[in-house]
Amino acid sequence: MIWETITLAFVAIIRNKLRSFLTVLGVVIGVAAVIAMVTIGQGSSAQVSASVESLGTNVLSVRPGRFRMGPPTGGGGAQAARFAIKDAEAIALLPAVAFAAPIVTTSQTVVAGNANSATTVYGTTAAYLQVQNWPIALGRNFSDGEIAGGAASCLLGQTVAEEVFGGSDPVGAAVRIKTLSCQVIGVLADRGAGSFGQDQDDLILMPIKTVQRRLAGNTDVDSISIALRKSASSADGIDQVSALLRERRRIAIGEEDNFSVTDMAEISSVLTGINSVLTGLLSSVAAVSLLVGGIGIMNIMLVSVTERTREIGIRLAVGASAGQVLMQFLVEAVVLSLLGGVLGIAVGLGLAFVGSIFMSIPFAPSPAIVALAFCFSALVGVVFGYFPARRAALLDPIEALRYQ
Repeated sequence: MIWETITLAFVAIIRNKLRSFLTVLGVVIGVAAVIAMVTIGQGSSAQVSASVESLGTNVLSVRPGRFRMGPPTGGGGAQAARFAIKDAEAIALLPAVAFAAPIVTTSQTVVAGNANSATTVYGTTAAYLQVQNWPIALGRNFSDGEIAGGAASCLLGQTVAEEVFGGSDPVGAAVRIKTLSCQVIGVLADRGAGSFGQDQDDLILMPIKTVQRRLAGNTDVDSISIALRKSASSADGIDQVSALLRERRRIAIGEEDNFSVTDMAEISSVLTGINSVLTGLLSSVAAVSLLVGGIGIMNIMLVSVTERTREIGIRLAVGASAGQVLMQFLVEAVVLSLLGGVLGIAVGLGLAFVGSIFMSIPFAPSPAIVALAFCFSALVGVVFGYFPARRAALLDPIEALRYQ
């Protein structure tokens, strides 16, 4: 009887192909939207985690002013005194610190032959690559003599190297930044997009004294990037760095810090939390279309019951029970919703895959979400198909046979 009921359900669906397709369309859209939103959200979270992990574990960032996921504000704000190279050197001597790299940035145009590229120049030390856990693909890192003497040497990010030199090896070649001729000593490994979608490979590294003297025109340090020792916790590192900087910047007891020490893992946690909330919100909105799809199934099933009133009357007259009639229409509704669920899963994964390519994020489908969406589509068929099926089962055989 079960197989016969399923067969009758498929026959009824195939008999009205266009109507059946329009009926399941709402379920397809709902399931596809939920799966696409969740998959893209998980891909975004994975990218954030990977971006922070690529910076290395126990990494701190020190900036002037009070930093809160945006430009410096409060505690002196953007007017807070900048750091000096000696601040980074003092931080590097702390027990919890493994490496400390001062950083100064400036936007410049790099020129080589007939090619040029607008990029960001980072003035820093050899420790920067240690802090950032960033390997070198070609060439070498800065030597101590180059850092101390402010040599005109540079390391190119992959994006800059490709835009300026194409596919050729740039090591040993010269590039011009403003009026400064700089020798390329290496190319950094490809790192891809960052947490906010920015191109991390669109940069040039130079000795900090070179950038300060020849490009920035001052001795300020914009920020200090710190890698802690494996044995040290982030809390210990933050406490030691904060105490040292308060002393060096002569901040009295009770006064607010005019700098900010940020744990990169904390930023990752905040970004992942925000991303999860947004993904949940968008998925909830997308799930509303499943409700609309369920209402569509109920409406069509009610129309189907009305159209097949005489058929129902004949089945009841020849001995079919009310339960069998109810099961026939209920199975038909469930089959419709399951077809919508299967199609929705395929469409949703396809949209998520295309979206991950355009957004440059990992494609991270969740088997649990796919299974949940499939089960939920079946539940929609049961819930919204029960009322039409019950209405069909409660028809009076005599009245049904008289129906025109």
